[in-house]
Amino acid sequence: MQKSYMRITLRQLQVFQTVCEQRSYSRAAELLALTQPAVSQQIRQLEELLEQPLFEYVGKKLYLTNAAEYLRNTAKDVFQRFDVLDMQLSELSGTLKGELRIAAESSAKYVLPHIIAEFQRLHPNITPILNVFNRAQLLRRLNDSRDDLVIMTDVPSELALEFMPFLNNPIVAVVNCGHPLLQTTPLTLQSLGEYTLLQREKGSGTRHASELFCQQKHLQFKSFVEFNSSEAQREGVSAGLGIAFLPRYCAFRELQAGSLQELQLKELPIVRSWCLVHPQQRHLSPTAQAFEDFILQQRQLISRIAAKFELGTPS
Repeated sequence: MQKSYMRITLRQLQVFQTVCEQRSYSRAAELLALTQPAVSQQIRQLEELLEQPLFEYVGKKLYLTNAAEYLRNTAKDVFQRFDVLDMQLSELSGTLKGELRIAAESSAKYVLPHIIAEFQRLHPNITPILNVFNRAQLLRRLNDSRDDLVIMTDVPSELALEFMPFLNNPIVAVVNCGHPLLQTTPLTLQSLGEYTLLQREKGSGTRHASELFCQQKHLQFKSFVEFNSSEAQREGVSAGLGIAFLPRYCAFRELQAGSLQELQLKELPIVRSWCLVHPQQRHLSPTAQAFEDFILQQRQLISRIAAKFELGTPS
């Protein structure tokens, strides 16, 4: 006897996914170019087929039931398989095409577009989609398998992840060109503690690395100012607000021009490796596999791209 849920349609799953993402029938209707009653009807039909409620309101907020969480995982798998099918069919025709969804730690956004550009020269029919997040957000996305590939540093060992280091991410201490530390002799790591540290928000990979470094070196700062982006942090240094630990890639133009200066200390830079990451149980799509192969096979090319930033020459 055929189960009733075998009559679920792809359109119903699409509507359901959109409601899950938006937590709103009305916003889902707008995105799908449907009326709100049409969205409600699709959800109601799904609930009848599953014989389970999918959503419930608590106050004015829409929450997923347990049945909805199970269905959401199933829908994600179904649509991922169709994405793979599309790519496999394109391979049969001799052309690899499709979307490549990459989520990256914010410190990688300076170099990664240059790497993607070289990759796309080899695969012009692949459409990369790059989204930037802080480390905490990336961990949640990995847990939900929301991306084809993730690029991050400090891959957590407690999660079942496959990862491949491919490029160093040096984090340096920078000050503006008139900072007193540039005239301090001898300059020691503890000298930095007399000044204000400009730091990223909690959840940032750069903050995670710099806090660990300070703990290991017993380095304490007298005060802090917090920013939610490396760009704002960099501008704070330029404005004379204090010192910052910044990825060298983030500040390479200012370091080249001399408006910012890297403090020369034997304990620095803090070196972390960017890694290409995906859940162990996830089967890579053809486009994701192509990008992983590219990273593996083009190490010299990637090193040359990175060297432009290291040397402070325009890329």
